[in-house]
Amino acid sequence: MSTQKPPNSSTHSTSKPTQKTIAEITGLAVTTVSRALQGDEKIAQATRLRVSKVAEEIGYVPDRAAQRLRTGKTKVISLILDPHNEILGFGNSLITGVAHALAGTDYHLNVTPQFLGGDPIEPVEYIVRNKLADGIIFSRTRPFDERVRFLRERSFPFTTHGRTEFGYQHSYVDYDNEKFAYESVLRLMQKGRRRICVILPPNHFTFHQHLNYGYMRAIRQEGLQCYIPEGINLDSDMPEIFEWAQTIAGTSDAPDGFICPGETSFLAIANGYRQAGKERGRDFDAVVKSSSQTLHQIDSQIDNISEDIRQAGALLGANLLKTMLHPDGPFEQTIQDPDITFPALKSYQD
Repeated sequence: MSTQKPPNSSTHSTSKPTQKTIAEITGLAVTTVSRALQGDEKIAQATRLRVSKVAEEIGYVPDRAAQRLRTGKTKVISLILDPHNEILGFGNSLITGVAHALAGTDYHLNVTPQFLGGDPIEPVEYIVRNKLADGIIFSRTRPFDERVRFLRERSFPFTTHGRTEFGYQHSYVDYDNEKFAYESVLRLMQKGRRRICVILPPNHFTFHQHLNYGYMRAIRQEGLQCYIPEGINLDSDMPEIFEWAQTIAGTSDAPDGFICPGETSFLAIANGYRQAGKERGRDFDAVVKSSSQTLHQIDSQIDNISEDIRQAGALLGANLLKTMLHPDGPFEQTIQDPDITFPALKSYQD
């Protein structure tokens, strides 16, 4: 015989549903309801499903303040997001991926901005010291990142978008920027380009090193001319890159090939060269890292190598959930392989 009772409208219609409300409807003890909502495997699966169904039907939402007092857990994941925009849609794609990984869990995502020019450790310290999250995700790592040191010393769960050079391990997801740069040089060489320029990020970031390693390895291997610009980098504003490109395009030693680790630098360079009367495919070529179809819609013939930022976000979220169960390891470490599918060269020669 079913023990489920019909909802008592006088009890539920004017007040927020609680675990006691669910207990009254199901005929279960409040403690049983609480354990079922927490997924306690000692509670029969049928009971857990029934409690979950009733909770959804009446719009029950856990009291996170009460949960925090009881368990010490916030049920919050904090994503510290840099406002850099070298890859179009980077932030939205990363957030979407992390949110996908957290779907179906009782964690929700909070996005904390990392302001350019600010001390990157400040938001991390603030979150940890004020107990605002149970885990942290951040990007743009440095070889000996103080954020990693701070969190590892406290066994606070975190994962990073990017690697470091610490002797101890930590969870991360990274992109093989060395391979991206190496393959980009080879592609430009195949198209007859000899003076190849790479737009690097600021040199305090780890991925600056990876890009530079891959670039220089290919340049030396193939005997090509190296060109690393001074005064601009991947974080420079588009007008700055445009002005530099327009100026350099008119010189006798202007680069005829570009490696752009993001769409915005390419768009600024292409515009600068165009204003100087030079055309892509005739006077220069480029290989661009992209994460969406936006660049393809602008120029369907441009060589691009994709970086799946949404997948990176999903991996970061999944890795962090594992790290929260085992803050001292073992740690998940993932390197995304560039998806290199260039069109046949014949299409550029027709």
